Amino acid sequence: MILGVLEHLEPKKVFKYFDEICKIPHGSYHCKAISDFCVQFAKERGLFVLQDEYYNVIIKKEASPSHAGKTPLILQGHLDMVCQKEQGCTIDLQKDGLKLQVDDDYISAEGTTLGGDDGIAIAYCLAILDDDLIEHPPLEVVFTTEEEVGMEGAAGLDTSILNGKHLINIDSEEEGILLSACAGGTTIKVEIPLEYEQRQEHMWEISISGLQGGHSGTEIDKNHGNAHKMMGEILSSVSNLTIHRLWGAKDQKDNAIPYECHCRIAVRDIKEFEKQLDILEKRWKEQYKESEPDFYIERKDLGIGTESFLTAKSKDALIIFLSKVNDGIYTMSQDIEGLVESSSNLGILTMDEEKAVFSFGVRSSVPSFKEEIAGKIEKLAKETGGIYIRKNDYPAWEYRENSMLREMFLKAYREIYRTDMKVEAIHAGLECGIFASKIDDIDIVSFGPDIFDIHTVQERMSIASVKRTWELLLKIIEEFP
Repeated sequence: MILGVLEHLEPKKVFKYFDEICKIPHGSYHCKAISDFCVQFAKERGLFVLQDEYYNVIIKKEASPSHAGKTPLILQGHLDMVCQKEQGCTIDLQKDGLKLQVDDDYISAEGTTLGGDDGIAIAYCLAILDDDLIEHPPLEVVFTTEEEVGMEGAAGLDTSILNGKHLINIDSEEEGILLSACAGGTTIKVEIPLEYEQRQEHMWEISISGLQGGHSGTEIDKNHGNAHKMMGEILSSVSNLTIHRLWGAKDQKDNAIPYECHCRIAVRDIKEFEKQLDILEKRWKEQYKESEPDFYIERKDLGIGTESFLTAKSKDALIIFLSKVNDGIYTMSQDIEGLVESSSNLGILTMDEEKAVFSFGVRSSVPSFKEEIAGKIEKLAKETGGIYIRKNDYPAWEYRENSMLREMFLKAYREIYRTDMKVEAIHAGLECGIFASKIDDIDIVSFGPDIFDIHTVQERMSIASVKRTWELLLKIIEEFP
């Protein structure tokens, strides 16, 4: 029996498993529980299952009798979700399940991200594996981990156990769009050592809040403000200030555009300070009037006290780095109109007694531009006395001229909906590039249902779109040659 707010929705098995997934905390780097759930699911049904050291899971199911002798089909999604929550939300996303809610055609989670990216892929796959009435070829279902933090699970996956040469990645968020290429990327971290001195000062707390945030791949071109970079501009515009502390949101991620930033500073000329804040706030409200309607700057007078403040050298290094480092769109594609080609996102900013840490998600469909952006960040890090660290490089997924899967999807979509499915490339990174680099001559496509505002607390998934996408997936599986 299905329990909860999704029990009346169709297809029942898909929403049953989505509901169960949402009861298990599965943020990045906390995937063991959801991975173990998938392993137990396979064992209970007598299916082949393998779990590796990264908590990736591979489940195999033999073909239906009608499809015996056909080549295997790989279905793939990732187990981890981006965990963000509203201010004041008491849910602990490392310990608690999500509070699902249904409003008309949409499923969302109360106060948090939903994790439709990529929980719906896991639900689709489990529903298929759990239904012996679905006619299918040999299935190789792959669930990877840590996709949202650099695709570490896919990078570590041993694909030698896979026999399939056709892979359906269920990790896009726009129905009717079939993805056939994506950007590559890397994660860059810069650590700037800090020194402090005790001083008695009149301190203020400044907060940039109310920004939309969003996915740093799919929404980097939506004119959303980056709270960290905006704070850097505030700090660089005010003379004679000292910094006590600087920090971002608790749930910040390098692949999510930061929606808030805070600092505690002391200023000598309060009138000049407030004048500069007014100028910047007015400019930003005009600049972001359509994309950031709820943006505001909060100012709080904390009074006079003795605290540890950055030395002049440390303060200058931090402000120079924060205000000058590349962020946002770097290049646009010359081949595909409207496609972001290269970008960087300063998603994480933390500061403690020893160092300030900045973490970036860098993306590009052109490897040379990825290296160019990384080189500029490295150069600025060295100029400001910082330590440059690079990890989680993943390749771009290049367009394949001849794709049987792509043609199957286009034909099936046209037959079902009497309209054409669009074929596109995406600036966001997908694990498809990693699988293409590991398995020779593999044919890959990516698709999924409508999910809006992923990686934000406004994330919501269309129920009707989930059903239509499910029907399309079943048609592809049943007709797979």
